[in-house]
Amino acid sequence: MNTKIRIAVQKSGRLNEKSLALLENCGISIDNGQDQLKTTARDFPLEVFYLRNGDIPQYLRDGVIDIAILGENTLIEKGEDLQIIERLGFSKCKVSLAIPKNESYTSVKDFEGKRIATSYPNTVSRYLKEKGVSVELHVINGSVEIAPNIGLADGICDIVSSGSTLFKNNLKEVEVMLTSEAVLTVSPKISEERKEILEKLRFRIRSVLKGKQSRYVLMNVPNDKLDAVFQILPGMRSPTVLPLAEEGWSSVHSVIDQHKFWDVIDQLKIAGAEGILVCPIEKMVL
Repeated sequence: MNTKIRIAVQKSGRLNEKSLALLENCGISIDNGQDQLKTTARDFPLEVFYLRNGDIPQYLRDGVIDIAILGENTLIEKGEDLQIIERLGFSKCKVSLAIPKNESYTSVKDFEGKRIATSYPNTVSRYLKEKGVSVELHVINGSVEIAPNIGLADGICDIVSSGSTLFKNNLKEVEVMLTSEAVLTVSPKISEERKEILEKLRFRIRSVLKGKQSRYVLMNVPNDKLDAVFQILPGMRSPTVLPLAEEGWSSVHSVIDQHKFWDVIDQLKIAGAEGILVCPIEKMVL
């Protein structure tokens, strides 16, 4: 097959690193040379384009690329017409409003008539319009946190991850407009031939993500407690049960969602499970 699917990832930064790590976990080897704008995978029909995050939505619309991994916040700002086909669960952040930390705040109405510096004019305009608040926007492509300190704005709208950048600039988060994570999105002009490749890639991505969200557990259970343990285990279909050398005991194997992990473990201990061993899952093919 000579046809390759064309994927865009952020040119540099944390999203770039995590996007390439995801592809690698999907068994796709990429030669990521310094300052490359495009490269080809060695073992999957895939071309990788390294682009500025803000440019990616237009490349998708134009059909220059077929799919992209980018922040949902960028898609909301510049590509609301584009379809999200997978949520990837990494590079999570918030898009928030912030003000100088020594100022009081009661509600979003406090922004009425104020000046807001932002790299997300569409997002903040829509949000404040829904709230019935009118502001003056200063669009800045770069570090907006400095704007209140130099008298350019009364507040800012920006990405917030840990909040350390706001703290260093004497700002405080007062309104979360949306939460964001990395997503996989698709061009409306993708060909049928490339859609077939896309489905193979999505299958691999889902297997990797499902593995990261799950834990493999093994435990020893008295045979008279098996039914109680089975009631607790969510499992994939049903747990694996193997007899132990010690009479009256079995080894039970199953999979637990990591978000429910500790609650399930506590219940298993109460039900009689012992010697519980927990292992990470690299991939989970369903």
